[in-house]
Amino acid sequence: MRPIKSLLPTVGFTGALFRDPMTRKRVQLGLIHVAVAMTLVPINSTLNRVMIKELGISATVVAILASLPYVFSPIQIAIGTISDRYPFFGFRRSPYILIGLLLCVAGVIISPRVAFLMGENTWLGVGVGVLAFGAWGMGYNFSSVSYLSLATELSGQDGRGKTIAIMWFMMIVSIIFTALGISRMVETYTPETLMRSFLVVGLVALVLGLVGLIGLEPRSAAGTSAGAEAYTLKQMAEAVLFNRQVWLFFVYLLLLLAAILGQDILLEPYGAEAFGLQVKETSRITSIWGTFVLMAIILAAGLEGRISKRSVAQAGNFSALAGFLVILLSGFSASQAVFYTGVIALGFGTGLSTVANLSLMFDLTTAENIGIFIGVWGFSNAMSRLVGSVLAGVVRDLVNTRWMGYPLYGYLVAFGIEAGMLFIAILLLRRIDVGAFKKQALEPAFMEKVAMAD
Repeated sequence: MRPIKSLLPTVGFTGALFRDPMTRKRVQLGLIHVAVAMTLVPINSTLNRVMIKELGISATVVAILASLPYVFSPIQIAIGTISDRYPFFGFRRSPYILIGLLLCVAGVIISPRVAFLMGENTWLGVGVGVLAFGAWGMGYNFSSVSYLSLATELSGQDGRGKTIAIMWFMMIVSIIFTALGISRMVETYTPETLMRSFLVVGLVALVLGLVGLIGLEPRSAAGTSAGAEAYTLKQMAEAVLFNRQVWLFFVYLLLLLAAILGQDILLEPYGAEAFGLQVKETSRITSIWGTFVLMAIILAAGLEGRISKRSVAQAGNFSALAGFLVILLSGFSASQAVFYTGVIALGFGTGLSTVANLSLMFDLTTAENIGIFIGVWGFSNAMSRLVGSVLAGVVRDLVNTRWMGYPLYGYLVAFGIEAGMLFIAILLLRRIDVGAFKKQALEPAFMEKVAMAD
């Protein structure tokens, strides 16, 4: 054991580190990100598997319910713009983060009860499910655009990469522990243990989110924030349309995230169908995936400034593509070891791609219109989840029931389509140029073109 005196310098260093205002703010931003992500884990992994495998609910219905959050994604642009212009009691982002957090927590607590109701009464369950999953969806949209905008504002141009790395590092750690925790709590699966585990996750997320929010955003003077002119939503939409790089990046994110995030709804049910894994075992798939995402995030943070963001993003994209191809191979070879190898490659690629692409996203903003652009990127993110989840669920059901009738084929066709989308995204990234975005956004002034268009 180390002598107490030898520990004092470490304690002093840690204390000095957290006395640094920017470090403290990054950790607080990370806690908010953790809170929202924690509510997503049980809904998009464990609950999907239970609904499809144990309750026998159509994957298409499950995908539509799980995608409701993203149906509401256009509201992100409005939230980002309104919060740019109108502080609420001197705060531009915090009120929306708080509203979003409360809705996310309510959604995750109610969702398992809705699932079991669907098993007893399909139409009543679907009706209530729209409300429960819709609550989570609205919360996701309110909170995510707000805390990403706040992260951009607090970090400054030079500190955004570090902020991203800390936020996503904390998020992935939380995903790993949430998945492991749920696996423990449902070791003996019953409806009661499942509902209890979701309640615990929701309450922990609420506490962490509130701790992150308190004292994070500096209070500004009441009224419209400085530099935020009263543009109409039509003008803002047209302003984005004028920049070709914005739409290239929008489509790139849409395809990329639809592929690497759209698999959420199918990966655990696939493990159950292909290899006979139990609920506690499929819940651990997320923790394995998350461990390698975490390792990749650490690597990506270390590479910042040494290798271009686009190169890191492409390395992640290729790794994720390899992951999909290996998962496909696992279905044909009936090999559980091959399946886990694919999960590892997919996780590693997702980690590299996440950090690099988010850093690129923050570069593709202008200081005058942070809320607008973060709203646009948030909209692309949400639409990608909508497209990926619904596509995966519909393809799985159509292939299984209409064409082949063998359960695995539906999953394999869906994973193959997602691999194709990822390949197209890789080609698109080669055409994205941050310098061209800045030039087109600022020369002439961003909104002058819109004024001329009107």
